[in-house]
Amino acid sequence: MHRSFDRRRFLQTCSIASAAAVTGLAANESVAAEPIVRNGPAKFKFSLAAYSYRSLLQGKTAELTMADFIDDCAKMQLEGTELTSYYFPNPTTPEYLRQLKQQCFRLGLDVSGTAVGNDFGHPTGEKRDEQIAHLKHWIDNAEILGAPVIRVFAGHLQKETTPEQSHKLMVEGLEECCEYAGQHGVHLALENHGGPTSTAEGLMALVNDVKSPWFGVNLDTGNFHTDDLYDDLAKVAAYAINVQVKVVVSGPGKQKQPADFKRLAGILRDANYRGYVVLEYEEDENPREVCPSYVAQLREAFA
Repeated sequence: MHRSFDRRRFLQTCSIASAAAVTGLAANESVAAEPIVRNGPAKFKFSLAAYSYRSLLQGKTAELTMADFIDDCAKMQLEGTELTSYYFPNPTTPEYLRQLKQQCFRLGLDVSGTAVGNDFGHPTGEKRDEQIAHLKHWIDNAEILGAPVIRVFAGHLQKETTPEQSHKLMVEGLEECCEYAGQHGVHLALENHGGPTSTAEGLMALVNDVKSPWFGVNLDTGNFHTDDLYDDLAKVAAYAINVQVKVVVSGPGKQKQPADFKRLAGILRDANYRGYVVLEYEEDENPREVCPSYVAQLREAFA
């Protein structure tokens, strides 16, 4: 009996100490985010972003529909298709979304994700409310499509706010939308896309402060224009829940050079990334003609 009592008292003491430690952490600055937990070695699947077909999908004179793009993804023997929100009809009806979902299923494609344009740098007011409402609307759409992730932006510093205020606004906007996204089984992936996310340090400042299990990084391999962009990509790869690969990269002078697919594969392999590698083609050639070749190059480099 005495030994049992001592054991209980020991466990109680440990619990109190643990609680005190947690309280102490909460009183200090925010704790750095933990890398995404992987359950095994790296595993890659491949998709194509509809943004790659933007010249063919946008405007009143669009040559193709989203259904045509999906057909092309199937012809390329991809595992998934990323359906960028910019090229959906307005209004986008649930019936239309279900038609695309059915088409993808019958062609053996996942909807690997979707993507929106948003700016959470706006201060409290109508513009900010519109941005948050727009993302929440696309969370609803993603749920219907069966898309597990939405690529999102942080936004930009507005004239009427300080950098500190802007950071707080972005964190609050992302957290509010992450809470809504979690209720619908959708993840939000923050892209390194200019503004405060133009560097690894700037991106991680947001990643560390947004508290949600439905949040991660959309690693865009072409959007760091730093002295050692591959090193910066490696710094954030462990937090990636979606990856978009460009066929060219550029440093501080924005001098373009072909992307090193094998080096990118090594970075993601070292991070044990498990998920989609999405080709996002941004160059000038006809995407229907050149994307199949780049998909083949990606498969070879990531094998």
